Amino acid sequence: MNAGPLFASVFLATSVEAVEATTIVLAAGVARDWRSSLTGAGVAVGGLAVAVAALGPAVERIPLTWLRLVIGLALLWYGIKWLRKAILRAGGYLKLRSEAASYEKELEIARAMKVEHRWGVADWGAFRLSFNGVLLEGLEIVVIVLTFGANDHNTALAGLAAVAAVVVVAVAGVAVRAPLTKVPENTMKFVVGIMLTSFGTFWAAEGAHLHWPGDDKALLVVIPCVVLISIGCVSVLRMSQNRAGSVLAAVLGVRISGVARQS
Repeated sequence: MNAGPLFASVFLATSVEAVEATTIVLAAGVARDWRSSLTGAGVAVGGLAVAVAALGPAVERIPLTWLRLVIGLALLWYGIKWLRKAILRAGGYLKLRSEAASYEKELEIARAMKVEHRWGVADWGAFRLSFNGVLLEGLEIVVIVLTFGANDHNTALAGLAAVAAVVVVAVAGVAVRAPLTKVPENTMKFVVGIMLTSFGTFWAAEGAHLHWPGDDKALLVVIPCVVLISIGCVSVLRMSQNRAGSVLAAVLGVRISGVARQS
């Protein structure tokens, strides 16, 4: 993968996670204390940066064949997880994610917490809420940075792309002090799910000593195939005669009896 596609892939995937983390930080800041909220987010980001810096060189030393197998399987796990939910949302079997609704939920959680002073932090609740949110979302970013970066032996560029995405989203969120509701997060998750699944399939097969005709150019076939399969699944889920859709939803892990299809 060239520098441009590597940067763009990591930037896009990181942006999705950064939007969710920013929603939590904003809720903690607005409902509680901005300084404590931003401090918690900063500490979490610092810890994640140290993890990338420490693990990046070690991961790059793994033999390429084993590295691509591990990376491919990791990306497949994340990609299929994201793509499954994106297909179910687009097909009407799961609600579309709303940052406004998530923001209101996080506000309620923040307001319900007691005010505590610990370790020099004015509002420990705001600090903890931001720290936990950023750390959990950030762990997925770390996996994305290490996998894409290690495969190209360019963890530094992957890390730079992640930092750029986090800065852009965080600055936008703090500037407006409101959830980023205009970000097409559901579409972004669909695209990222397709991207991670495609690259995961490609690299896992290479790690298993399978040869792709045309080498890297095979991705020009793999990605469209994943797109067509995903669109086909959405079409089946949206059938007016929804028996086939219900069967597919069940295969994708939705309990039809307990989950109402969204109109």
